[in-house]
Amino acid sequence: MGRAAALLAIVVALAAYDSLHARLWNASDWGDVAFIAVVLIPLSFSIIWFLLPLRTARGLLPAGAALGVLTYALHVAGWHTPENLVKLCAVALIGFWFLGYFETAAWVVLVALIIPWVDAYSVWRGPTKVIVTHHEHVFTALSYAFPIPGEHTAANLGVPDLLFFSLFLGAAARFRLRTGLTWVALTLSFGVTIAAAVAFKLAGLPALPLLSLGFLLPNADLLWTRLRAERAAADDAPGP
Repeated sequence: MGRAAALLAIVVALAAYDSLHARLWNASDWGDVAFIAVVLIPLSFSIIWFLLPLRTARGLLPAGAALGVLTYALHVAGWHTPENLVKLCAVALIGFWFLGYFETAAWVVLVALIIPWVDAYSVWRGPTKVIVTHHEHVFTALSYAFPIPGEHTAANLGVPDLLFFSLFLGAAARFRLRTGLTWVALTLSFGVTIAAAVAFKLAGLPALPLLSLGFLLPNADLLWTRLRAERAAADDAPGP
């Protein structure tokens, strides 16, 4: 009951802020970055923290798909505040479902080592660059928005960023890693990425490189121990 009440309070707070943000204070760029990194990102991704017990539930894919359909309906209706929050929940459930296909921690580590390169290529030369440059409305629809106070603009994270946040956090819980510290590191990684984009005056930066580090670094020793144990178990397994 306490977890559900906390989740509801966070959703209400984010919805209220989203509805009122344009009428709030107008700070400097770095003031906005600090507010997003210290307040909005932790609040938003605490939703995934509170949804974490659902990672082992049945029906995650249909539930995520149903929320995805609801997200689209809200987008068409122009109800952007609930659309934003429902989108986050939909992607979180799909991320938890996707985690079910990772039988060992080694697969998660492999993904964490590969996706930064894929994301960097996509943002700088690939599909993400094309979408952001020529189809901004598509990127807006396929991203989670952090509305900037006093403005009608927002900082955005793409759906893949949300998906892999959920995947890595779920993996930390599933493989008995440092779940709380992982959540902190993953959350901080997004704030650092946004700050770097502002510092270097870039329209966007790939978020998955630092997100992957946010999973790997806090758990490096535990992952190494688990990988060695998985390798030993595979070597000891009887042959066909």
